[in-house]
This record gives sequence, C-alpha cells and structure tokens, in this order.
Amino acid sequence: MGIYKRGRFWYVDYRVSGRRIRERVGPSKKLAAIVLGKRLVEVAEGRFLDRKVVKRTRFDEFAEVYLEYSRTNKRNFSRECYLMRRLRAAFGPRLLTEITSWDVERYKAQRIGAVAPATVNRDLTLLKHMFTMAIEWGRATANPVKAVKYLREANTRVRYLTEDEETRLLSECSPNLRGLVVTALHTGFRRGELLALRWDDVDFRTGLVTVQAAYTKNGERRAVPMSRTVRALLTERHRNRLQGEYVFEKVRGGRYLAPRNGFEAAVRRAGIRDFRFHDLRHTFASRLAMAGVGLQTVQELLGHKAISMTLRYSHLSAAHRARAVSVLDRVVVSTDDAKTDRAEEERGRYSNTTTVSEAPASALAV
Repeated sequence: MGIYKRGRFWYVDYRVSGRRIRERVGPSKKLAAIVLGKRLVEVAEGRFLDRKVVKRTRFDEFAEVYLEYSRTNKRNFSRECYLMRRLRAAFGPRLLTEITSWDVERYKAQRIGAVAPATVNRDLTLLKHMFTMAIEWGRATANPVKAVKYLREANTRVRYLTEDEETRLLSECSPNLRGLVVTALHTGFRRGELLALRWDDVDFRTGLVTVQAAYTKNGERRAVPMSRTVRALLTERHRNRLQGEYVFEKVRGGRYLAPRNGFEAAVRRAGIRDFRFHDLRHTFASRLAMAGVGLQTVQELLGHKAISMTLRYSHLSAAHRARAVSVLDRVVVSTDDAKTDRAEEERGRYSNTTTVSEAPASALAV
C-alpha cells in the first residue's frame, strides 16, 4: 500500500478484504498522501465492506451504451451524438473510474476560448448525466463533474436581419431552403421544430401551425398563427407536395434533415456576416418587439417559460430608437404651444377688465 507516480499523475494503492484497489488522484503528491490516509481510515472503519464492485468500463465503451439509452429516452439524441464526439476524443480510452474532477477541469479549460461558454456547459451537462447513469448501472462509483463549476453564460446575443439582408439572403436560397427561411422568419420556429412539421400540424381552417410537444425545447405544444405570407407559401407547397407527411421534404422525397450547410453557403453568397439559422428566430421576435407587440405576447409565440428569456428582445433598432426619442420633440412643442395659449388667454382676460383709474367719476360717487 502507498502512493506512486505514473507519468504526470500520482496514484494511491491499498487493499480492501484482500482486493487491491488503485485510484488516480492527480498531479499533486501531497493530495495523493491525503487521499491515501483517508482511504486507510475508511478501511479501518469498515466503510468499504458494503461498497459495490463496479465493472471496469472504458469511456468510449460506455458512450455506446449511453447513446442507446439516449436514442430511446431523449428528444435531443442527434445533438448528443454530436457532443459525444468531442467527449470521446478527450476521454475515450480511459476507465470511467479513472476520470477525476481534475480531468474534467482540464477539459473545460481547453474548451474555453475555442467555443462559447454555453457550448462548454452543454458538454459538462452531458458528461455529468453520463456519470449519473454509470453509477446507477454499476459502471462507476463517483461523478467527477459534480465538483466542477459551470461557466457563466452571457446569453444576450440578438442578431437579426435587416430588410436588405433578408432580400439578399432569400435570393441566394434554393426553393426548398427559401421556404424554410421564410417560414422561420414568420413563425419564430427553431430549425428542429420546422423540420419536424407534418401536414397534420398545419390547419388552414383555423390558420394555425402547431409544433408538437415532442419537438419543442420546453416540452410543451405551441401553436402560432399563419401570416398571409406563410399561408400562401404553405398552400402552394401543399398543392405541389409529394406523398410524404412532412412539410419540408427533399426534392425527390424524404425528410429534409440538414439544411445547415446550404444555409451557411447562402449566407456567405449574400455577403452577410455573423448570422446563423437560429438568428431567424431572433429576427422574428425583434421585429414583433419593434412593431410594438407586447413582450408577453412575444413570449407566448416563442414558447419561453420565463419572461427573462424574452427581455432580450426589448431592445430597438437605431432607427426605431430615433423615432421613439423624436416623440419628445412633439411633447416639448405641444407644451410650449400650451404655454403660449395660456399666456394669450391671460392677456386677453386682463385687457377686457376695467381698472379703477379708468372708471368714470360718476361711478365713484357715493
């Protein structure tokens, strides 16, 4: 029993009921000595007698097991497959029991600067849930992500299209992509919500387009009224549709799944900078706010559970702010006119009043 160093890391080595246990602690020899002392006390007190024996499992092996679970139980399976690629590259060959909070902190530090804080946090969330399930399934004994602090997210970015940018973007889109973009601009639907739309979700009689709860971010069904533009677009698509059930399909049939590359290419050709597909949703909400639509209504249309998420759209464009401030000029002018009117009224009142000095002498006689 004792501590030893392998590479850059220190390990503790001890026995419980004749079974040898080795744990990697980190780069600190002092911390390794402290951990060994703690383990020996626990052994002496019998705390290890009921400890579960876990199956030695590598991270990349468990990733496959977890994704099978995700496919069946989670709505964001495709997103988790995408995130898992980075986690497997970082932790793949390692045993789950060897991964420590220090390793997770190093991963977080490497990601900072390369991607947005929100993206790093999504990685940590997935990793944390993986270890939660690994403990439940007897593949791990502790969750190293619990001790890692999430990054602070400044989720206030609002980028929306100007009218000129919208014209340029639509001119560069294929017919199918153009329909997707226009619908996003007039409904505020997310990309996944649009691609999941079926013709059963489009009610031309009531004028509503509905996103089913299985595809919304908050898990609640949401219906948005069709604008005249969307009604005309969907009516045309319905008239010329193939036999498929989805609103947006490939030209040759089949669900239209990945417009990201085509959209980004159209944005580049249109000469638009710093614009993502999700910003179409920002454009929808910003235009409503600038048109004077109440934030509570905007919140309902976007499907936000908290008004704090909608407050980001309370900003106004530069031109709209200028028009708003110009109202003050009208108020000042109106106030000045009112003061002038009152002054003239007062002068008129006094000019029609007879003073004592001007009164005739007969009027003064007693």
